[in-house]
Amino acid sequence: MADGFLTTHVLDTARGLPAAGIEITLYRVSEDSRTKLVSMVTNDDGRTDSPILPKDKFQTGQYELVFKAGDYLRAHGLVDRDAENLFLDEVPIRFGVDDETSHYHVPLLISPYSFSTYRGS
Repeated sequence: MADGFLTTHVLDTARGLPAAGIEITLYRVSEDSRTKLVSMVTNDDGRTDSPILPKDKFQTGQYELVFKAGDYLRAHGLVDRDAENLFLDEVPIRFGVDDETSHYHVPLLISPYSFSTYRGS
């Protein structure tokens, strides 16, 4: 069996394009705390240049990806650049990993007023 790893892909559904330049932070979550593991930025294809959590650091447990979507939405004129309180600013996605031999792909589809995710392939 192959060793597992974690990836993502961010798509801007309002513009129909990959979302480049979104900062993503991964946390490991345990009971009452979370520990920052890594921060990355999406490339021109809306992906990170390497796995967010590579196979040598991949293990079962609870995780949270936080996508800084507000900066992206402002930069592309999808929301008022001066707005203090965006409907979507930071988008957290909390998920569990129960098989350390699998590839976990957690994509984000984003627009100014909605988002969705799923376990991709």
